[in-house]
Amino acid sequence: MTISFGYWTPVFGGWLRNVEDEHTPADFEHLKTIAQYAEQHGFDLTLVPELNLNDIKGDNEPSLDAWTVSAGLAATTQRLTILAALRPVYKLPTIVAKEAVTLANISHGRFAINIVSGWWQEEARQYGGTFPEHDDRYARTLEFVKVLQGLWSEPSPFTFHGDYYDYENTWAEPKPNPRIPLYSGGESDIGRNTIAQFADYYVTHGGTVEELRDKIADLNQRRREKGRGDFEGFGMAGYIIVRDTDEEAQQELNRITSVKPGSKAYDNFQQFVSNSHLNVDIDLRDYSVSNRGLRPGFVGTPEHVADRIIAYERAGVNLLLLQFSPQLEEMQRFSEQVIPLVRQKEAELGLR
Repeated sequence: MTISFGYWTPVFGGWLRNVEDEHTPADFEHLKTIAQYAEQHGFDLTLVPELNLNDIKGDNEPSLDAWTVSAGLAATTQRLTILAALRPVYKLPTIVAKEAVTLANISHGRFAINIVSGWWQEEARQYGGTFPEHDDRYARTLEFVKVLQGLWSEPSPFTFHGDYYDYENTWAEPKPNPRIPLYSGGESDIGRNTIAQFADYYVTHGGTVEELRDKIADLNQRRREKGRGDFEGFGMAGYIIVRDTDEEAQQELNRITSVKPGSKAYDNFQQFVSNSHLNVDIDLRDYSVSNRGLRPGFVGTPEHVADRIIAYERAGVNLLLLQFSPQLEEMQRFSEQVIPLVRQKEAELGLR
């Protein structure tokens, strides 16, 4: 299986914490233009992140709703898979079951869900979401998914009695056809064990090749211990800087990695680290770009970036969830200069 290219839909107006205007407005018309370009130029999927506040630019900056944007993209694209993020602390599984089947219908089966247990306490305070302790968030997530999958797969009416959700004779029609895939990511021990029980695909922040190789082996082992086969796929976030020379790429890297203590982005960095049980240490340079996107090292000439992508493919990653700035301009550069090189190298190495 060759590696697939996905991208993060920039519902926040970009991905850089120290650059105010990335020429990527938080506007649906622009997001639609990006999606329509992407599906015609080598991209297979878009991940639509769900946060009610803007953790990139600051709490008071625009942030579009993930599921509304997903519906719009589903209706205005032809082949792009729409992967919408979902946080159980803000939703009811019965309503999500109905919304997801509707989105799958709009997209003709091009819809999937990324289950996120959540990390942002301040957002929960402002928007009325529950924010239990870390392990309890995963327990709620697992029960949420059990209800969701039961509503989709069991004959109506559906009954469920649990610690967090209680339903008696609930009708949920129609059922999804084809089934709706579930993605999820987490790094703590309980997070990995929970995800191994329900997710079809595991997704992660950016990491080194060695980190991803170890993570993939660990997650597949946990899934087998749950009586399931290996994950259907592994996705990783990454931020792309492609330039004609390494020197030009480094100049751009230096420009975007200057988040300073006391800034709005730094406050969110502190909340993320304190409320997430990470398995690696991260610093402000990592956090200058969303989702540890700089850690994979996709920075340099087209040849260098293509070689780095092949290294991750050989380690077991088969989906890249990429970020760019400015989003449309840099996606165009990537699709023209890097994707053809990756496909050529895959053919030469017998990977396709």
